[in-house]
Amino acid sequence: MKVVIVGGVAGGATAAARIRRLDETAEIVVFERSGYVSYANCGLPYYIGGIIENAADLTLQTPESFWERFRVNMQVHHEVTAIFPERHTVAVRRLTDGYEFEEAYDKLLLAPGAKPTLPPLPGLDLKELFTLRTVEDTLRIRQFVEAQHPRSAILAGGGFIGLEVAENLRELGLEVTIVQRPSQLLNPMDPEMAAFLHAKLRQKGVRLLLEREVKGFAPAPKGLQMLLADGESLQADMGILAIGITPDTHLAAAAGLELGIRGSIRVNDRMETSAPDIYAVGDAVEIRNFITGQPSLVSLAGPANKQARIAADNICKKDSRYRGAQGSSVLKLFDMTAAFTGLSEKAAKAAGFCVDKLYLSPQNHAGYYPGGELMTMKLVFEAKSFRLLGAQIVGGEGVDKRIDVLATAIHLGMTAPQLTELDLAYAPPYSSAKDPVNMAGFMAENIQNGLLKQFFWDEIDQLPRDGSLQLVDARTTAEYALGHVQGFLNIPLDELRQRAGELSTEKPVYVICQSGLRSYLACRILAQLGFSCYNFSGGFRLYQTVWQNRQPAICAMPCGLEKN
Repeated sequence: MKVVIVGGVAGGATAAARIRRLDETAEIVVFERSGYVSYANCGLPYYIGGIIENAADLTLQTPESFWERFRVNMQVHHEVTAIFPERHTVAVRRLTDGYEFEEAYDKLLLAPGAKPTLPPLPGLDLKELFTLRTVEDTLRIRQFVEAQHPRSAILAGGGFIGLEVAENLRELGLEVTIVQRPSQLLNPMDPEMAAFLHAKLRQKGVRLLLEREVKGFAPAPKGLQMLLADGESLQADMGILAIGITPDTHLAAAAGLELGIRGSIRVNDRMETSAPDIYAVGDAVEIRNFITGQPSLVSLAGPANKQARIAADNICKKDSRYRGAQGSSVLKLFDMTAAFTGLSEKAAKAAGFCVDKLYLSPQNHAGYYPGGELMTMKLVFEAKSFRLLGAQIVGGEGVDKRIDVLATAIHLGMTAPQLTELDLAYAPPYSSAKDPVNMAGFMAENIQNGLLKQFFWDEIDQLPRDGSLQLVDARTTAEYALGHVQGFLNIPLDELRQRAGELSTEKPVYVICQSGLRSYLACRILAQLGFSCYNFSGGFRLYQTVWQNRQPAICAMPCGLEKN
């Protein structure tokens, strides 16, 4: 059996190694357009920033090492220019000298990946403007930084690559500005959770220009100009275009393969395309969203590697199936970690789910052990069944551990209350006896049992201040004095039993505190005294972060808040 693979990075290299492990006699040829195979895409921004010092560390394998270990013929600087399914061949151009030839195959695997989205804007050919997708891209940016010593950079786009590059350039001392049309960075997160990322970037000196449209680029006396739709222009020594990626599927389209959303290659759960003996994996393919069952694009290394393994199994006459992806992701942003899995609230609603949610702000480990860090967690679940749909966490240490636990729970179809049953490891430096994941389960269980009624950050400003509701802030007087939501009366939790007579059981009580814990305790006290009580999920910390994000340059205290 002869297998030809188009693309030698995550999907292609993984499939090649797996095929060899299953079939020692197979002839395996990989054609890679660039000069590198099996390299770490996700590590590229960290080479620019100097965290990864040696460029060779980005390359997991070389053509030579692949041959020595796997007897795979890795042909770099070779571009496949056409596919001929009817005669089982591909046309190939050797980029070093232009020589063209056809290569026959018994099985063909397409792993072309994706390419940077390049809208038809003027100035894309400026030498100071870069994209980041390959090792060659990274080397060009690093060489420019080392040779030109730029003092400022403009980035168009605030997804994973944009944020990682922004962090690394800022750590090098550059003035960094991020410009994008959407109102929030990292679109898979919900806006109130993305607000924590915005706050961290601003704290670190990164300028954010959101809801601004880029219309093109132009040369400047030193560097370039970014032209905006409102007529403003920004000048910097260099620019990064990171507005997204597009599946690289022109070969598949020209060969008549069936395409899916955004021009991706449509495959079945065996990773087979519509043409016999042709498989496809990675960023170029349409897959199934594990939760909704709907067609989706998930451009992540983990799913690409899993798909490659499944395609290799089926090429070697095994029966493997890909069940889909839920998009579990994690991002380092200076000293903050942001992570998510499954559906955001907005995505769940768009998919037709009737959703509920909860927020909590636990520490990453036992409070009495030094160095504890707060994290903010959001769980999204079905309103009636309580089936977990998604989770988002921002914080410091321990975020990655909790998101992986929640990703596993979602994959297994668990409900939010069932998180209480998980037996998770505990020692004071690592967790609490009631782990944050367990705590989220306890909250969901309280909602399910009617012990917890909630209201949320996007409802608080619509609550009437006409006396029909009773609004209470359960924090200390010192906390309240530093800033509070307009119209909320300060009754500290420890004084509530003595002061409950100041409230009427005839009117609902809405309670807020810093994180949501003390306000929950207040609601339990009041509920047993005959009050109808609602707890503010996420606490004043969440509310303040959202408002500061909306008015970053106007209010020292967020609009809608009061300070004594």
